[in-house]
Amino acid sequence: MLDQKVAELLNDQINKELYSAYLYLDIANYYIDEGLNGYGNWYNIQAQEEQDHAMLMLKYLQNNGHSVTLGAIEAPGCDFKNFKEPIEKAYEHERYVTSLINNIYDAAYAAKDFRTMQFLDWFVKEQGEEEQNTEDQIKRFELFGSDPKGLYALDNELAGRTYAAPSLTL
Repeated sequence: MLDQKVAELLNDQINKELYSAYLYLDIANYYIDEGLNGYGNWYNIQAQEEQDHAMLMLKYLQNNGHSVTLGAIEAPGCDFKNFKEPIEKAYEHERYVTSLINNIYDAAYAAKDFRTMQFLDWFVKEQGEEEQNTEDQIKRFELFGSDPKGLYALDNELAGRTYAAPSLTL
């Protein structure tokens, strides 16, 4: 049986993952408005991945006999001043999400909820990838983003990202 505290944390995380999707849609809109459609594409796909994360957690709770309570999703309200700020915001946000996943994992460990720990293993690995991707974007932007040709090349590269559904089985 799923520990009640762990279930509540997972339920809260569903709403936080949906907020993440909302944040990334806001970032995508910023880049598209600025003519950087490749960056917009990358963050639109990122938003879709965050929605997937929420749905995986929702399904896990349902499969374990818990109902899900959805809350209001706050507007990100971002007002970016330059092209680097959204990437930095994404990196900061991914580090925050990692801390949330770690907190859920810690609660599952304390409750000896090994099934949920196994479920969360995928998210722990995913968060490592998410942090690495955004950190790499910052580094590459710092190297090439101040040059219009470099920014153009980065934008074209990010335009090539395609959506891949998560491979986690419940």
